[in-house]
Amino acid sequence: MNANEATATTSGTDELITSHMPLVGHIVRETMGRVPSHVNRDDLTSAGLTALVLAARAFDAARGVPFDRYAATRIRGALLDELRSVDWASRSVRRRARDLAETRNQLAVVLGRTPSLAEVARAAGLSEDEVAANDDDVSRAQVLSLQGSSTTPIEELVPTRAPSPEDLLEHGERLTYLREAIAELPDRLRVVVEGYFFAERPMADIAENLGVTDSRISQMRAEALSLLRDALNHELEPSLVQQTGKAGGVAQRRRESYFAAVAARHAAGMRRGVSPLDAVG
Repeated sequence: MNANEATATTSGTDELITSHMPLVGHIVRETMGRVPSHVNRDDLTSAGLTALVLAARAFDAARGVPFDRYAATRIRGALLDELRSVDWASRSVRRRARDLAETRNQLAVVLGRTPSLAEVARAAGLSEDEVAANDDDVSRAQVLSLQGSSTTPIEELVPTRAPSPEDLLEHGERLTYLREAIAELPDRLRVVVEGYFFAERPMADIAENLGVTDSRISQMRAEALSLLRDALNHELEPSLVQQTGKAGGVAQRRRESYFAAVAARHAAGMRRGVSPLDAVG
């Protein structure tokens, strides 16, 4: 390559970088809407810009992939790596979450049912908004840590070793159970999960649709996430299932009934010949 060709190549790379800097801002804004409030925007922006530069240097137009699509994939991957390098929730958030979980468990034993948001707040000496905000940060962290991105599968964003057949089977099985567990949620909890996490509807819209308050939606979301987590663990890691309520009580019987319904749906799918690998594609 002579001096003129090198200069032209450098100029073209610089043009790709400067003209696509708004793409970094767009993806960072998109990501900030799905992460806990303590995540630093500047750190994400820095990681995104670095990824853009590397993408411009490595881009090969002969491959037939548009640069904006190629760069977006690299940027999202860099943001995920940055998020993975820090805790998903601050220590204070996790400490309060543990305290609130203990409070909920104690109230569930005393009341024989899932306590309301107001009851938890009173017992913890906090406002309902503070409890709801903590639940929101933790629940977003849980969902992000599982799916990484709402639009692109994590396997397409982060360069890793090729998964083994066993890895694919296990991943597909967990996705299958998750879909079945969502389908078996009580109707109102399913509406909250599908609306909040998948349709990305504002909490106020879901609350209006169900005729309840925003705080009640926050409580329902936390209850649904707890059910989903324990439903998966009930089938895949029984030792991790958290016991709530009195043994043999109404709340416990409802949970067991829910777990049985998820297992029955899964068994029916297996009889129809639905493979866990179908969930990976």
